[in-house]
Amino acid sequence: MLPPLLPPIRRTAALLGAAALALLASCADPGDRRDRSNATKASARPAVARSSAPAGLPGMPPVQNPKDIYAADRPGMLSPVVRGFPSRVYVPNTNSDTVSVIDPATYKVIETIEVGRQPQHVVPSWDLKTLWVNNNRGHTLTPIDPATGKVGEPVDVHDPYNLYFTPNGKYAVVMASLDRQLVFRDPHTMKVKKTEPVTCAGVNHADFSADGRYFIVSCEFSGELLKVDTERMKVTAQQKLPFQGAMPQDVKISPDGKTFYIADMMAHGMWVLDGEKFTVPKLMATGKGTHGLYVSRDSKVMYVSNRGEGTVSIFDFTRNRLTKKWRLPDGGSPDMGGVSADGKVLWLSGRYDSEVYAIDTVSGKQLARIPVDGGPHGLAVYPQPGRYSLGHTGVFR
Repeated sequence: MLPPLLPPIRRTAALLGAAALALLASCADPGDRRDRSNATKASARPAVARSSAPAGLPGMPPVQNPKDIYAADRPGMLSPVVRGFPSRVYVPNTNSDTVSVIDPATYKVIETIEVGRQPQHVVPSWDLKTLWVNNNRGHTLTPIDPATGKVGEPVDVHDPYNLYFTPNGKYAVVMASLDRQLVFRDPHTMKVKKTEPVTCAGVNHADFSADGRYFIVSCEFSGELLKVDTERMKVTAQQKLPFQGAMPQDVKISPDGKTFYIADMMAHGMWVLDGEKFTVPKLMATGKGTHGLYVSRDSKVMYVSNRGEGTVSIFDFTRNRLTKKWRLPDGGSPDMGGVSADGKVLWLSGRYDSEVYAIDTVSGKQLARIPVDGGPHGLAVYPQPGRYSLGHTGVFR
């Protein structure tokens, strides 16, 4: 059962954003989507705040701090729901149909779980009680109890490339990439509530506005972005990215809720988008094969994984620019992942190298390089701080 929901509140600042990102088979099939073009560099301009904003999505827990939507994600702020869960890193291995379970204290694989065909992401549920393994070509979701590690019976879900949850916990949203659909389902039973067809190819990543009323979706294979009304469950806007061969991936909103960032593995940077206006975004070059976006526990910076060159770029939100670039000492293919509960370690899968990287978030030093099965992809670090999960590999508010 879902915990009681708090009444919505009215935000004081407008949402402006930038978003887009997706990635189905390119992330799913590591051999066939290598970087093939250079990005056009463009400086990103900060969004302009407005004086008023619409009421939040009905039923959504209130934003704790309008200036920082990640305020509930600080170190030590674990929900009572997850406080007793063992700390683990769950790694879906797309080419091996397994999930490797890593003990972060020892940097060792302690268990290998057989799941369905082509697992893409391990996704925390909205109520934080379940981890869902997205078996994309097996057309199932495998539930894992993070309290015990016990694996449940698979649930039939067609084409579950990725999985999100609406901010009020009312629906699960399946990114059915090959089916070209956004499928809104019951967040517990996964029964279909509404199917929204899309005309773009490769829906796969998303993030929600600060008030939860809309979300931005990346379409990897057609290089497009969608804007979706959360309550109506309907696509309201669509645009083609201004880069030939664009392949948008991960999507993240800024702490102040004004800007969306969309990683693009072929434009080699991240698009900076005003989500409210949904105007043409600007490209900020970060590195070859830009892929994953992860906000630090203090909300000051964002870690940007550059899969094509084995680096992680550091983007400073206040300065609105890149400040550092960390290079893995022996190369690699850093892809998807998350930040440890204490904020000290960035965990990333090595998509093409059958390994996982643990990186110190202060120095950028590689702490460990852990062998896993083939094609590691959307790994989840769990538990993490936060009141509820929006899905993917762990997007918490």
